[in-house]
Amino acid sequence: MSGRGSLFTTIAVAAAAVLVLATGRAAMSSDAGTAAVPAGALAPTAGCGKTPTLRNGTQSMQTSGKNRSFILRLPDNYHNGTPYRLIFGFHWRGGTAADVDSGGASGYPWSFYGLRQLSGNGAIFVAPQGFNNGWANGNGEDVTFVDDLIRLIEADLCVDTAQRFATGFSYGGGMSFSLACSRPAVFRAVAVFSGAQLSGCGGGTQPIAYLGLHGLGDTVLGIAQGRALRDRFVRNNGCTAQNPPEPGSGGRSHVVTTYSGCRAGYPVVWAAFDNGHTPAPVDGTYTDNGATTWTKAVVWTFFSQFGSSSTPTPAPGGCTATMETVNSWSGGFQSTVTVRAGGSAVNGWTVGWSWPGGQTISSLWNGVRTGSGAGVTVRNEIYNGSIAAGGTTTFGFTAGGAPATPTLSCDVA
Repeated sequence: MSGRGSLFTTIAVAAAAVLVLATGRAAMSSDAGTAAVPAGALAPTAGCGKTPTLRNGTQSMQTSGKNRSFILRLPDNYHNGTPYRLIFGFHWRGGTAADVDSGGASGYPWSFYGLRQLSGNGAIFVAPQGFNNGWANGNGEDVTFVDDLIRLIEADLCVDTAQRFATGFSYGGGMSFSLACSRPAVFRAVAVFSGAQLSGCGGGTQPIAYLGLHGLGDTVLGIAQGRALRDRFVRNNGCTAQNPPEPGSGGRSHVVTTYSGCRAGYPVVWAAFDNGHTPAPVDGTYTDNGATTWTKAVVWTFFSQFGSSSTPTPAPGGCTATMETVNSWSGGFQSTVTVRAGGSAVNGWTVGWSWPGGQTISSLWNGVRTGSGAGVTVRNEIYNGSIAAGGTTTFGFTAGGAPATPTLSCDVA
């Protein structure tokens, strides 16, 4: 990454402002949902089989009443019958979507943090552009932007919804962490380069596969902040708590640790390195280079371990519920809700949610609705209340208003 040192000096100076800007923003993150499926369950999108209208390059869209832009990269020879991984790459403070896409001075070997080259044309990449080149996520608008991006992309392109991933450096790492907190049923895994809690953490109690990478000598976002992000998912994923080994100062090396005891399908990996605030450290030197850094291989190996058949072990007891819009028309839509039992059988369930924009249910089947207004509660019928461990049942409805997929709660009898 010749000439990269000056770039990351600029990043480090700009990122220092994040600590000031992030004050008071830790709770800013939307809990509104998006189309989600249980991790590991292959669910090709509506875009499968379609002739795509989205193209490579910079695109724009309206979200939260504002115009937002993003850069899209399709695999060479994209085939509309192949469900692809969908990988989000978030830029640092002061960086841009174009920086993530181009790879900067290192060019293609560092495009999307090196993942585009390693993907072998097996993934769709998207680089969203943050307001003011950052990810403040005020009132959750950046999370909503991601929700709307997913809907836009998956309506037009063929995506494996069990393989959505997010990564980013510095402020982009904070945004990836925010999605790990608020969208654990949407994203299969995240990789956070030198991040901190800068973009909020709405929710933050559910498991998601998590990789953290951080430098011992980071003077912008100290490594203690990265450890704190990691430890949240050590707890959520049921991993055995430990103090993983880290390289000694002056060793100019790195240590990668995979936690033990984590729930199957929800690993936590920690990569500590003797360098500063950079996503592209190189062993044996304090410089950085996207062409030769080891981090891109670690991240790609972490993401690519999750195939469509990699279904995590269900949590013991309880249930989860996810909603998917299956049809829509002017003034209305139809959705299916999937209720999944945990590690033990369920004998009665209740699903609840709140509509975000005045939607109203007009008909419902395979469930019994109670309540009115924005709050909705649906309990099982007599014939579908019993679900075997790890099994599923569904109910459906039609509704008036704009299509929405809110976050659902699920409780057992």
